[in-house]
Amino acid sequence: MITVRHGLAAIVLLGSFGISAQTASAQAYPAKPVRFVVPFVPGGPTDIQGRMLGEKLAQRIGQQVLVDNRGGAGGNIGMELTVKAPPDGYTIVIATVGTWAVNPHLYKLSFDVLKDFTPIIQVSTSPGVLVVHPSVPVKSVKELVALAKARPGELNYGSSGVGGFGHISGELFTLMTNTKMIHVPYKSSAPSLTDVVAGQIQVLFNNAISTVPFVQAGRVRALATTGAKRLAVLSELPTIAEAGITGYENSSWSAVAGPAGLPAAIQGRLHKEFTGILNDPDIQKRHADVGAQIIGGSPEQFHAYLKAEVEKFGKLVRSAGIKAASGG
Repeated sequence: MITVRHGLAAIVLLGSFGISAQTASAQAYPAKPVRFVVPFVPGGPTDIQGRMLGEKLAQRIGQQVLVDNRGGAGGNIGMELTVKAPPDGYTIVIATVGTWAVNPHLYKLSFDVLKDFTPIIQVSTSPGVLVVHPSVPVKSVKELVALAKARPGELNYGSSGVGGFGHISGELFTLMTNTKMIHVPYKSSAPSLTDVVAGQIQVLFNNAISTVPFVQAGRVRALATTGAKRLAVLSELPTIAEAGITGYENSSWSAVAGPAGLPAAIQGRLHKEFTGILNDPDIQKRHADVGAQIIGGSPEQFHAYLKAEVEKFGKLVRSAGIKAASGG
C-alpha cells in the first residue's frame, strides 16, 4: 500500500531526478557542433559579425560552430528555421533590428518574436549617418528640416529597400519633423550611396561602415548620426537628437537567441560565453573600427529592449503606411 507520505516522497524523488537530469544535460553541453543561423546571404554585415562571433564561440566551448546562411524574406526564413529547431542549444540565430522588430509589422509571420525565442544577448548597435549631396544648400539638421518644409516632396532620400535601415530612419525623421521627402528604394545600400554621391538623390540615411570614407573624402556632407551616442569615428558630428529632433534614435542593432523553451542552464551557459566574447579586446576593437558599439547585457534586458523596439516600429510602420516590398 502506498500512503500519502510515500506518494509525496515519490513525487519529490522524481522531481529531484528531473532536476538532476537537466543539470547533467547542461553540464554535458555542448557535446556536438552548434549551428549558428545567419538569416542573410554570405558577405553582408550580419554574416561577417556572425562568423567573427562563431569563431570565438568555438574556441570557448571546444566544439565546432557552423554558420548556416539562410537568406530570404528579410531574414524570416532563418528565423523560422530556428523556431522549429529543438530547444537544446544546438541551434541559435543572430539577427538584426529589421528582422526582430520591423518584420512583424510587414509580414504575416508563422512565429512571434517575443514568445517563440529564448533571448541570449544583444550584441551591438551600429548607428548610421545622415548625409546630403554637397550641392544641397544645408549644413545642419535644422537647415535640412527648414528646406524640406519649404520644398515639400521635392527632396529624395534613398535606402536599401522598403523596411530597411535607411527607409525606417527616413520615415522616422519625416514623421518627427512633420516634413515630406520622397523615398527612393534600392536593392541594397551600395547603389543608393553611389547615387547620393552622384547627385541623383539629395539625402541618405546610411550605415556608417560604408559611408564614412565618402564623408572623409568630401564626396558627401554629413549632418548628423542616427544613434543615441556620437560615433567615435565622426566625433564632431552631433546625433540627430542633439541637433534638435529630441527623442530621435535609430540604429541597426543585432542580437542572439535560441528557440523557445531553451533550458535555463544552457541559456545561461551561452550568455556567459557570449559575454566573454564581447569583452574580448579583439572583438571590441574590430567593432569599434567600423563604428559599431558593443551592447551586451542580460537576456532579460534584451527581451525588454526588443519589446520596446517592436512597439516603436509598429507605431512607425502604421503611421507612415509602410508596406512589405513585393519583389527583390
